[in-house]
Amino acid sequence: MKGSLIDALDGHILLADGAIGTELQRRGLEPGACAESWNTGRPDQVQAVHRDYVEAGARLLTTNSFRGTRYALAGFGLAEQTVELNRRAAELAKAAAGDRAWILGSIGPFGGFLMPMGETSVDQLYSWFLEQVSALLEGGADGIVVETMAAREEVETAIRAARAAGAAVVAAAMTFEKGREGHRTMMGVTAGDAARVMAGAGADIVGTNCGTGLIIRDYAHIVTQFREAVSAPILVRPNAGAPQLAGDRVYYTQSPEAMASEISALVSAGARIIGGCCGTTPEHIRAFARELGK
Repeated sequence: MKGSLIDALDGHILLADGAIGTELQRRGLEPGACAESWNTGRPDQVQAVHRDYVEAGARLLTTNSFRGTRYALAGFGLAEQTVELNRRAAELAKAAAGDRAWILGSIGPFGGFLMPMGETSVDQLYSWFLEQVSALLEGGADGIVVETMAAREEVETAIRAARAAGAAVVAAAMTFEKGREGHRTMMGVTAGDAARVMAGAGADIVGTNCGTGLIIRDYAHIVTQFREAVSAPILVRPNAGAPQLAGDRVYYTQSPEAMASEISALVSAGARIIGGCCGTTPEHIRAFARELGK
């Protein structure tokens, strides 16, 4: 099945996977624990998540490496395992997918702030991203997805590192919240500007994922703004509604059927890759597959 990911998007909708972190929590990962540690500590569970998404119909998988920079892993005492955890993340996804799905190595925000708001320089951040990307590609990832970004300079730096490491495909997604002035990232970047920033930095695919208090209609509006700003294929991965707290557990309220019933709005807006983010499960992706197959 596998060939060029970009060619596969020509006139087709590609179904991506759903959440990794919240799905691992459903399977026993403690809230606040390091999901990436399961790449070596509970690899069977990580691979099972990937396999379940493929069986549900996903043809694009993301690795369990969202918080996989050396900086983020240091917070769990795992900095020296950075390369191993990221390489294993890609190997596990690849083993689950076989030739049925493409693998994109997931790169999330590093978890701090760049100068002058924080203490991290762009050069230091670039080195962390480059280390992570290189390990993911070594593990067999077909490309990289830079996701859940809010800051212009951070997403540009991650894309630049992915390109320098030789990633064949680079996707990038920023996350938005809805305010009185429309959809903007936490750092104030508008949807149209975000699309231009990502494409201008070298992303082959631009998109949006996660988001605060957004419904499918909001994601569709963001996709429309992207389409008006750039010609690149567009990825969208909405959350399963707003998070709710029950004790120390977070859960999401939108059912697979409810989300799937609205997916056509994303297609109409111009999305070419559709998956899920926080709270979505293999059951959500299976419902998406049924809806997209109609």
